[in-house]
Amino acid sequence: MTQQQYQSCIEACNDCAAACDHCAASCLQEQDVASLAHCIASDIDCAQVCRVCVGLMQRGSKLSSSLCEACADICDACADECEQHAHEHCKECAIACRRCASECRSMAGMAQSQVRAAVIPPRH
Repeated sequence: MTQQQYQSCIEACNDCAAACDHCAASCLQEQDVASLAHCIASDIDCAQVCRVCVGLMQRGSKLSSSLCEACADICDACADECEQHAHEHCKECAIACRRCASECRSMAGMAQSQVRAAVIPPRH
């Protein structure tokens, strides 16, 4: 797959990383920061994994598919955490995480299908 085939996933990962950074920084400005510690940690983890996925996809790495599958699970976990909080930045982050999870799963499935097609010859 070329980088252009990954473009919607790259954009979703970049958007998710930015939303997670914003959420973590905003959580640190809230009154009860201690109650948001898990949210902040989830945001930081999710943003980092999203950025690694972007790098792999931009390089056309064969590891993109595997890491994007993991990224989807991490994004879902971050969204689950953010959805537990009423802050607007948490709601926005959860939306970006769900979109990224969906894009990552779609990209990983598409990449695996192409690998299978290249490995398994068609039957005649």
